[in-house]
Amino acid sequence: MIVLVLNCGSSSIKYQLLDMVNVEEPEVKAIGVVERIGQEEGGLTHKPLIDGEYQKFSSTSRIPDHEAGISLIMDSLVNPVHGVIETMSEIQAVGHRVAHGGESFSESVLITDSVKEQINKLSDLAPLHNPAHIAGIEAMEKLLADVPQVAVFDTSFHQSMPPESFLYAIPYEFYTKHKLRRYGFHGTSHKYVAEKACEHLGVDMDKINIVTCHLGNGASIAAIKKGKSYDTSMGFTPVEGLIMGTRVGNLDVGALLFLMEKEGLDLQGANDLINRRSGMLGISGVSSDMRDIENEAWNKNNPRASLALKMYYSRVRRYIGAFAAEMGGIDLIIFTGGIGENGPVTREAVCSGFEYMGVSFDKDANKGIRGELKVITAPESRVKVMVVPTNEEKVIAVDTVNVLKSLALN
Repeated sequence: MIVLVLNCGSSSIKYQLLDMVNVEEPEVKAIGVVERIGQEEGGLTHKPLIDGEYQKFSSTSRIPDHEAGISLIMDSLVNPVHGVIETMSEIQAVGHRVAHGGESFSESVLITDSVKEQINKLSDLAPLHNPAHIAGIEAMEKLLADVPQVAVFDTSFHQSMPPESFLYAIPYEFYTKHKLRRYGFHGTSHKYVAEKACEHLGVDMDKINIVTCHLGNGASIAAIKKGKSYDTSMGFTPVEGLIMGTRVGNLDVGALLFLMEKEGLDLQGANDLINRRSGMLGISGVSSDMRDIENEAWNKNNPRASLALKMYYSRVRRYIGAFAAEMGGIDLIIFTGGIGENGPVTREAVCSGFEYMGVSFDKDANKGIRGELKVITAPESRVKVMVVPTNEEKVIAVDTVNVLKSLALN
């Protein structure tokens, strides 16, 4: 089965085309991204697999909306020079990443009119993302009317959290009235790396406690107790939790109200402050990119960059320790995401001092590990620490195939 995976953002579309003949190890026939949708000049970067290697083709043009962006993707996939399929009819299913499923969706589902209606209703919870997902779904309906589409939700994995983990200590009526609660995100990534690690170790995921650290420009940590999400750092929105590239993470609400008054911030100004001006950028004054901050801290002795790194490490350690306490101990810690997979210094700094939990960190094993699946603790370590590259597109493709197979059997 050939599956097209789409991840539609507010002004971009990431995509992969996968051949799912071998579900465990699908062949990625093409990857790419459409950027700057709705702006004066947009762009497409298309990387097809040709003769065993990924080639790169780029173009620029005005891309007025998501429908135009998806048409550009389809044209690239069937292009006689850099295409990977002959006709669009070879695509047998489409899997969509959907940011917010609220409490309506605890698993991936076939997209129907009623599912689209529910995703639309949840746009209040993800105003930048869910409308874009709907635009992508409807564009594909026009291009491939008879091809089934499946929605895979960022939030669904975390629907197993108990009320004591997902509720806020505000009047309960706001939960019943507005569904204001913690939802968590990066669910497909947390699920994938936990399963991959357990497979590598030969252990039953349902019998151990895991902390997964998805560390990138956006970052979250999940507590996975006996195979189910038990708690996670992100909340009602992706702002809560860890210090991120430009997001503030945990912040005293009273401090935000204080700043709104003192700085004359309206709601939009406050939203901009916590989402775009804070985090590593706000502390370091350098960049939101960890590589730039590390360069300033290590090579230029920039004190604010050094402070930002120390704060970052501290917050990650804090969540790991808290989740260990919540679950009554942990057996496995996993690092993934751009920083988690490619940041040996971050991994060592975070794990330093975890000896009391049973972590015997292997500094030599950790050195130089970038984007590679590997155990980075000593053989005698009671708690294992691993680096596991994430692959959210594969999860979406596998879920798409499984949903369609289950419907065929019923």
